This record gives sequence, structure tokens and C-alpha cells, in this order.
Amino acid sequence: MSETLINKIREIKKEKREEAKIKLKTFEEEFNIDFEQKFIELCFCILVANAPISKTKQIWKDINKGFIYLSKDALRKKLKKLGYRFYNVRTNYIIDARKFIKEINSKLKSKSEKEIREWLVENIKGIGWKEASHFLRNMGFQNFAILDRHVLRALNDYEMLDEIPPLSKKNYLEIEKKLRKLANHLNINLAELDLYLFYIDAKKVYER
Repeated sequence: MSETLINKIREIKKEKREEAKIKLKTFEEEFNIDFEQKFIELCFCILVANAPISKTKQIWKDINKGFIYLSKDALRKKLKKLGYRFYNVRTNYIIDARKFIKEINSKLKSKSEKEIREWLVENIKGIGWKEASHFLRNMGFQNFAILDRHVLRALNDYEMLDEIPPLSKKNYLEIEKKLRKLANHLNINLAELDLYLFYIDAKKVYER
């Protein structure tokens, strides 16, 4: 474990913990939204992969329930018009995921958190380990790491990682295991740790 990183996180925690707690409380409340809203949340996680957060968030808000009701062609055209880069492939992912709208909700309520994440990765196109972890964190689950580029850069800069590896399942879970140890050392959960790691590189608490 990097003592320099530990000290940095403690410093950020003093300054940003109240803001982080409000954000995490908001995520916890999302668990009770209806199944259609949960699906719309999933669509954000599909869209934001390798895309700018702020711009993606605005596009996602503009479309909103269109993720459920627009035809494939209409959704594709809407994403393109709004300036979303991956409008073809992500439209396909979202349309394919619609068949799981109600099942996603039932899985969230009936399975263990690890089983839910495995199921999402195995069944939803466009959802990998990072995206599944992101979605579950946004639904109030607190025990997964979201290894986006900001978090990975922070870990690399503070020598928790020798290099930023491709995020295979093996690599993802190995890095997550390191972060779980770090979170335990700091007496916080992974969801809170993620916000501080994101802040190190992005200089702001995560937008969504």
C-alpha cells in the first residue's frame, strides 16, 4: 500500500467527506426507483464508457424515457443529433438490453451483489466490469470499485499500479482486491474510496 496515497486520501476526506456522504446517500435512494428508471440508469452506464462525463450526462438527460420507448432508428438519430460519438453501437446495446428491463429490477432485489454483477456482465451487451460496478454503485451498492480512467491514473500516479493494464476480469478483480484492502485500512467502503480516487485526478466529486 502506498503511504503517500493513504495520506492524500485522508487529506481529501477531511475536505470532501460531507459532499461524498451526500452523493452516496443519493445513490442509496436510487435503489427504490421503479424498474424503468433503473433501466434508464443502466443506459447512462452504457453511454458513458469512453465518453466525456458532462456531455454524456446532458445527452442522457435529454433522451430520458426515450431509452425505453424510442424505436432503434429514432434513438440512433437522436444520439447522433445530440453529438454522441458512438451512436450506432450503443444504440444496438440499449435496444438489446430492453428485453431485460424487468429482470434487472428483480435481480437487484433477489441476488447477492456479486451474483448481480456477474449476471450484468454476462447478459447485457456494453456492460463490462467497470460499467456493472458503476451501475450498482449508482443503485446504492457500496462494495465495488469503478476502475475508470481517472481512478486508474490516480492509482498509477501514486504507485499502486506499475502500469495501467487492460481490464480483463482477472486484472479488474485483482485491482479491486487491492482497493478493498486500502478501503479497509482507511475505514471506509469502496464506494466512498472511489469518489476520493476520482477526485485526485478529476479535481471534482463524481458527477453521476
